[in-house]
Amino acid sequence: MNPILLDLGFIQIRWYSVLILIAFTIGYFLVINRCKKKGISLAHISDMCFYLVIICILGARLYYCLFNLDYYSKNILDIFKIWEGGLAIHGGVIAGIIFIYFYTRKKQIPLLDVFDIFAPALVLGQAIGRWGNFFNGEAFGPETTISTLKNLYIPQFIIDGMYINHNYYHPTFFYESLGCLIIFIIIMCIRNFKHIKPGQIASIYFIFYGLIRYFVEGLRQDSLMLFNLKVAKLVSIIMILVGIYLFIRPYIKRLKKKS
Repeated sequence: MNPILLDLGFIQIRWYSVLILIAFTIGYFLVINRCKKKGISLAHISDMCFYLVIICILGARLYYCLFNLDYYSKNILDIFKIWEGGLAIHGGVIAGIIFIYFYTRKKQIPLLDVFDIFAPALVLGQAIGRWGNFFNGEAFGPETTISTLKNLYIPQFIIDGMYINHNYYHPTFFYESLGCLIIFIIIMCIRNFKHIKPGQIASIYFIFYGLIRYFVEGLRQDSLMLFNLKVAKLVSIIMILVGIYLFIRPYIKRLKKKS
């Protein structure tokens, strides 16, 4: 696939950058719409979103570069070429969580409510952003056959895009994107249930995205490594545990009150 959407000569507009912009734009409107229903200050959330975009991109890039330090220590200027790819979603999520924690404390906004508001926007953004990997020809899985891909009912244009260096590969970006879309639909369907407690929408994201990423990472051929461990697998396990805690937290508090 061609990673360049538009070549104006003096500047190249890449699919990766455009898709990230689309993801952030849609996410922003989802967040703002939800804030109105939750009665949270739009001014605070708008400011948060502005800084959050910057923080998440920097976090995602720093995370990626740290686990490719051998290359970037010798090619310093390439650190700034984020339009060519190389953003690790886990780095963006971690940076975003840290920023939201301190921002909500400063502005006295309920932290768990903010997590719940951002969860659907985040996972939909990931579903969109993963297609940047498709156009960049990255984040694919092991070698396979065209018949296997067709038996999985994968669209033909994706199969064609996964024909790289005379071999077909599993489109792990597609598996993850589809999984994120399913998580988004689940969250949108249940977030108005009256029995949902603060933090439980975010818990759905942490648990299910953690599970999806854990298994997808097992297939990926370009994983970030820490010694012999796939870093994303370790982070995914942590996400699942955090999600379980957020989900059962209200019931633990209730039991403590009764005792």
